[in-house]
Formats: sequence, C-alpha cells, structure tokens
Amino acid sequence: MTSAPEAIMLFAAGFGTRMGALTQDLPKPLLEVAGVPLVDHALNLIDQPSIKTRVVNLHYKGALLEQHLRDRPVRFSHEYPDILDTGGGLKAALPLLDADPVFTMNTDAIWSGPNPLNILLDQWDPRRMDALLICVPIENTVGRIGGGDFDLTAENEILRGKAFVYGGVQILKCESVRNHPEDVFSLNKIWNGMAREGRLFGAKYPGKWCDVGHPEGLKLAETLLSEPHV
Repeated sequence: MTSAPEAIMLFAAGFGTRMGALTQDLPKPLLEVAGVPLVDHALNLIDQPSIKTRVVNLHYKGALLEQHLRDRPVRFSHEYPDILDTGGGLKAALPLLDADPVFTMNTDAIWSGPNPLNILLDQWDPRRMDALLICVPIENTVGRIGGGDFDLTAENEILRGKAFVYGGVQILKCESVRNHPEDVFSLNKIWNGMAREGRLFGAKYPGKWCDVGHPEGLKLAETLLSEPHV
C-alpha cells in the first residue's frame, strides 16, 4: 500500500432522476455548466501526473458517456444489468483501479477555490486514517437542498451532524470495501464502520461548492464560476 493514492474512481453511473427531463436523453455527467460537461469539470481537477489510473463507472446511458470519453485516458467499469450503488460500484472497479488507497469523486459538483484533491493529500495520514472526506461548511455551499451531513471534532474526526456537507471527494483505503459481503451497497456502510473505530476523518474545504444534482444547480454553478475564486 502506498501512502498517497495513485488512482481515482469517478462515480458516473446514476440515473440523475432529480434532473427531470434534462436527463431523459443524456446521463447527468454530460450536462453542461458554462459549456463544459460535468464529467469534464471533474476530470480537469485530476489532471495531474501522480494519479496514474482513472476509472469511470457506467450504467444509465453509459454508451453516450463512453463515447464522449473515448479519447480520455480512462478505464470503464460497466455496471450491468444492475446499478451497484457507491460501495458496490467501487468494489466492482477495484481490479481496474489496482491501487490502495484510492481517491473517489462524484461528478455532480462545481468547486470555487483550491483543488479539493490537494487539500486531501496535504492532510492524509494513513497511520491513523482509513478515510478522509472533503467536508464543506454548510455556509459555503450553493444550491444545497437539505441540511448538512457531518460534524467534525477538534481532531477532525467525523460525526453525523449538520455543520458540514460531504463534498463528494475522498481518500479511502479499500480493504473494508473489498471484504464487504454484499455486491450492492452504499459507502455509508463502510464509513459507519470506520467511524466506530475512530478512523474516519474530514478535511474542511475553504472555498465554495455547488451541488449540481438538481436543475437549478446548473445555473447556480455557472454563476459561481463567474465569480472570483476564494
């Protein structure tokens, strides 16, 4: 196991049901913000040589996404006939990732501020952490529907709470995912086990973050990108 991740999993298999008619003909990662598909915004954040392997999972209208990314240096994890949720999707992709730990990234967010991957790398300590999640203060979120996900202790251990939103990017050790008995499961099950053992941590994001999981988020994200960065 290396101390820093050399691979990243991008979650792109979902149905995008909150987007309504916008995802009738397109998968959500191909919806555009400021003329750029969401998946390309995500890939632009990880355009760095230390990340040697990029894996994108596919399910809903996956052929369109695969065609769009045909010239990108990515591998594809096909989830057919059933979608596997975040934990199951990562578990199925582990042979393609061929690394431990790994980054994982959702593809439905826009960031204004420092690169969240760099923040995670700066704070990652594999001696005491099994996962390190980007946590955005609720007041720094744009387009968030609902409250927060977590609180953080003084030592940045994660507790369930309302002060921070999970930004969709993390560093995660893979053993508990690999050994999980189910094939379809949420990463929340993995996080809960790590939290009980005091091995789940959060890194505070100092910039702004926009949730693009609903139609209004597209316009809000474009506005955020037009503003000066933090």
